[in-house]
Amino acid sequence: MSIKLDDKHKALIEKIGIAHEEKGLQPVAGRILGLLYVSPRPELTFDEIRETLNISKSATSTALNLLMHIGHIDYTTFSGNRKRYFRLKVGNWRDLIQGEIEKVIKMSHVLKEVLAVRGDETPTFNCSIEEFADFMQFMHKEFPVLLQRWEQTKNKE
Repeated sequence: MSIKLDDKHKALIEKIGIAHEEKGLQPVAGRILGLLYVSPRPELTFDEIRETLNISKSATSTALNLLMHIGHIDYTTFSGNRKRYFRLKVGNWRDLIQGEIEKVIKMSHVLKEVLAVRGDETPTFNCSIEEFADFMQFMHKEFPVLLQRWEQTKNKE
C-alpha cells in the first residue's frame, strides 16, 4: 500500500534526495530519506516505501541496508505484526555530526602524513594541503564549543 502524497510532498522528496545525492549517497537512498521526512507517519514498511517511490525490491533493500549501516535510519516492530517499520534516526543528529567531524580529523592526520613524504618541489600545493589539514583540525577542536553555544541559545528560548 503506497502513501498518498501531493505534488508538494513529491517535490520535497526529490529535493531531499538530490541534496543527499550531492553528498554522495545513492539516489534511491536519498529519496527514501526524503519520503521518511515528509511522510504523514514516522514509520513506514518496506512495501510502503517501495510502492510509494515506485522502486524495485532489490533497490529498496539495498538502500535501506545502507541507510541502517550509516546510521540514518533504524526500524521497529509492533506486537502482533511481523513487519519492520523503518524510521529516521533524527534524534541522534549530534552523533551523526560528531561522526562526520571524526572522519574530518582522520583525514587531517592523513594529509599531515602526505605532507611528510611530499618533496619541496611544489610549495604552493603543499601549503594548500597544510592549510586544509589545519582547518580540519580547527573544525574538530571548535565543534564541541559550537555545539555548546547552540545548546545555550536553545536553553534561553
